Amino acid sequence: MCGIIAYLGPRQALEILLHGLQRMEYRGYDSAGIAVLSQLADAAGSGSEGAAAAASAAAPGTAHPVKVVKRAGKVARLAAAVEAAGIEGSLGIGHTRWSTHGPPNDSNSHPHCSAGCEVSVVHNGVLENYGSLKKMLQAKGYTFSSDTDTEVLAHLVFDTRKEHPALAPEEAVRKALTLVTGAFGVVFLFSDQPDLLVGARRGSPLILGVGEGEYLLASDASAIVEHTKHVVYLEEDTLVTVRRGGYSISHITETGADGKPLPHDPEVVELELSLEKIEKGGHPHFMIKEIMEQPEVLANAMRGRILDDGSIHLGGIKPLLPRIAKASRIIICACGTSLHAGMVAEYLIESMCRVPVEVEYASEFRYRTPIIKEDDVVIAISQSGETADTLAAVKLAKEAGALCLGFVNVVGSSIARQTDAGVYLHVGPEIGVASTKAFTGQVVVLSMFALALAAERGTLSKEELASRGLALRDSTKLIAGALANADKAYEMAKSFRFAHSFLYLGRGFNYPVALEGALKLKEISYIHAEGYAAAEMKHGPIALIDAFMPVVIMAPKTDPTYDKIKANMEEVAARDGCLIVVTDEGNDEFDSRAEHVLKVPESPEWIAPLVYSIPLQLLSYYIAAFRKCPIDQPRNLAKSVTVE
Repeated sequence: MCGIIAYLGPRQALEILLHGLQRMEYRGYDSAGIAVLSQLADAAGSGSEGAAAAASAAAPGTAHPVKVVKRAGKVARLAAAVEAAGIEGSLGIGHTRWSTHGPPNDSNSHPHCSAGCEVSVVHNGVLENYGSLKKMLQAKGYTFSSDTDTEVLAHLVFDTRKEHPALAPEEAVRKALTLVTGAFGVVFLFSDQPDLLVGARRGSPLILGVGEGEYLLASDASAIVEHTKHVVYLEEDTLVTVRRGGYSISHITETGADGKPLPHDPEVVELELSLEKIEKGGHPHFMIKEIMEQPEVLANAMRGRILDDGSIHLGGIKPLLPRIAKASRIIICACGTSLHAGMVAEYLIESMCRVPVEVEYASEFRYRTPIIKEDDVVIAISQSGETADTLAAVKLAKEAGALCLGFVNVVGSSIARQTDAGVYLHVGPEIGVASTKAFTGQVVVLSMFALALAAERGTLSKEELASRGLALRDSTKLIAGALANADKAYEMAKSFRFAHSFLYLGRGFNYPVALEGALKLKEISYIHAEGYAAAEMKHGPIALIDAFMPVVIMAPKTDPTYDKIKANMEEVAARDGCLIVVTDEGNDEFDSRAEHVLKVPESPEWIAPLVYSIPLQLLSYYIAAFRKCPIDQPRNLAKSVTVE
């Protein structure tokens, strides 16, 4: 969940590290820090060329000063602290943190160092056996200055080098990591190695950027895209050694017949990401930018996949469709917003394809000894493709012999690489922590999947398939129509920013939308909210309803339970509940009964989740804005949950 950035090259590292941390701050913003290997005082020249000359002129084994600056809070606090520090050097590491072990303060911030800064490390992940490792190191006389699990790594690698002085630094890292249980994306810097960075990953992402005479390591492509578009996605359980003259990648534990680590030579690929896509584009927050661009990015997600005759072409899974069509069951594993998209998919697949679907919290699925059969298909949904619990569910399903599909947004992510096949969302990078366009992107891609599967199984006629395919492609117009009513949501937010709790109700396809609307409000405005299937209101939540409880009800006329939804609304009104009804344009039935009515373009029942989620996203955003909340970086949250 944390952000890692490292640089080795001819330029000054500090500015590159700080900019990289700012790009990745959505991954964690409890604290931040940098460590830079200082250039030698007697090196000729100054600036970036002097820094490079200093580093290359120094022989390995000569200890260099390592300047470390760490601050609790946002990256801006760190930037202010280093501004006058006079830090120079062309080799450095940086980190922005989402706290796991220890509160967010200066001492718990990364990088963590051995006692004399001989070894410095930044880390993303959780070390499950750090307690036993810490006791072992303390018994050897090592002292710890933080509450984190990461500090263990610095002392452990230092101790390994001390006990095995003949080992190269990268081999000391490899040996130390064989003692570690848990997940990590790590980068090490050594005070006596001015020409070396060592990175490794297991369960947490790490990318190598290959530039012109320079290299960057990062946990997120956004940190390096302005410097290079050529990257290597490090595979699971691999270690990368980076020097000014090049790099090498090998497995951490796997060895060949000669006992040496197996080399690994992955392809250098070009990033699809552009700098423009990770800028706010004149909007006050990334979240509102990402809400407003949904018609465009969803059109991108469908381009080339929904043909002019309405047929669906999903190249990533097309060869496997015959096997998927024979599945006895489809299991969907996801967390948070992705789970809600999976719940929409359950309605889509069962209604269109007539295949049983189970939707599982990935975090629970892996721990309840689930029954998985070889003819099951397991779908993993994750915006980042790095969600730890979802990734673990994939591993469990693959071990059981099930076919695993990945629906992710980030190209080259772990889930994309470890599933048998899948489909990218192609909605562009989502920087706002509260997911918006990724949710609708997931629903769009899952809708295309359902139509493709229905075609393979023959559960819908050719005419119906064509009609639905074209309707899905045209849904971007309906979404644009829903966005055109943003002013209404803005006006409503002025008063509802004072609410203490919200209730969201929906039925059928819009039940997951109710859950998602409540989640968005909780995430960014800090107002308590709950989503329910509307009929369940009578089984408990109705006790909460009074004049101070806003109740948001989704009431599309195309819903077959529309009359029952109206009855649910009357039950709320009878108890003086504050009614907010979202319904179709041209439907005036609620104008005199509800305190507020939000109207969206009419849509088919199965497309309604795409349209009805829009006003809920806008309402949450504007309420949070009026409450002056940090919308893109809500407290205690991070964009990608790469730890358990």
